[in-house]
Amino acid sequence: MHPLHPFKYCPKCGSKYFEEHNFKSKKCLDCDFVYYFNSSASTAAFITDVSGRLLVARRAKEPAKGTFDLPGGFVDMYETVEEAMIREVKEETGMTLSGFKYLFSLPNIYEYSGFEVHTVDMFFTVQVEQSGKDLHPADDVSELLFLEKEKINPADFGLASIRKAIEIWLK
Repeated sequence: MHPLHPFKYCPKCGSKYFEEHNFKSKKCLDCDFVYYFNSSASTAAFITDVSGRLLVARRAKEPAKGTFDLPGGFVDMYETVEEAMIREVKEETGMTLSGFKYLFSLPNIYEYSGFEVHTVDMFFTVQVEQSGKDLHPADDVSELLFLEKEKINPADFGLASIRKAIEIWLK
């Protein structure tokens, strides 16, 4: 199914003649508007403490409720990826990050309210001094814990891109 299948009407003029143009766009046959379906930007953080343990978050909401995740989330409009990384980690953990480094990115499909959101997830790394005492799970996180690297199982992570990133990070 075309990723824009749920969109039935042209967002510019409201025409019902809004049809598949190519694999990533739809075109209005009345006003010639072409809408491209591009990936949404998202961030995730590999946060380690001074002992090398990884901070993992347990998801409080669907998708993948109850599974492990990395702190992070969607980049808002008018926000840089770096600003989003800082904001999302603060919202989910109470931590204020600084000095993080970009690692890599992975494409993903994130199901939200029955709709597939195509994302490009950007992964960062940072080492922190704290190791749990000042952490406060919030937003869409029910629990935060530091895990030793050898106790991390990628299968415990519910989102495909996060699971793949964990596999890459563990190598």
